[in-house]
Amino acid sequence: MEVIKNYFNAEKAESLLFMGFGIFAIILSVYFFFYLKDRFWKGLAIPLVFFSIVQIVIGTTIFTRSPKDNSRVENVLKYEPQKIQTEEIPRMEKVMKNFVYYRYFEISMILLGVVLMFSLSNYGFWKGFGLGLFIQCAVLLSLDFFAEKRGHFYIEHLQTINQKIQNNDKQ
Repeated sequence: MEVIKNYFNAEKAESLLFMGFGIFAIILSVYFFFYLKDRFWKGLAIPLVFFSIVQIVIGTTIFTRSPKDNSRVENVLKYEPQKIQTEEIPRMEKVMKNFVYYRYFEISMILLGVVLMFSLSNYGFWKGFGLGLFIQCAVLLSLDFFAEKRGHFYIEHLQTINQKIQNNDKQ
């Protein structure tokens, strides 16, 4: 149970990072948009705000959901351990599959940001917009990397538990 508790606590802690980065980027983008006159900063502010809202929504959702998920999985282990195989492992496999989609999206946005920064380098707004895409999606990609790594470890643990349950059922 300690591994499960640690997984959900780490998920909750990372959600605070998501929210923290989001709040910081919104404050920064408000400053850029309203106080700095150059179009570069206005371009930078737009993706910062957009992806910050995404970060805050995701972070808040995970933060509020993690304790409930932790309790649910612990209760399943105590009272209905066969549901690890039928519910929790498939749920996590879907989560892990989604990380692949997130990774492709984030990498494509990073590349788009680089293209905008260098191909439209004479246009301050688009250069800033590209830099904002690059920064925000690099942060998302980094945080998702650690979440995915943690998810793989968690699934391995669930499969080990499931194997023990199946072995006990055979005896």
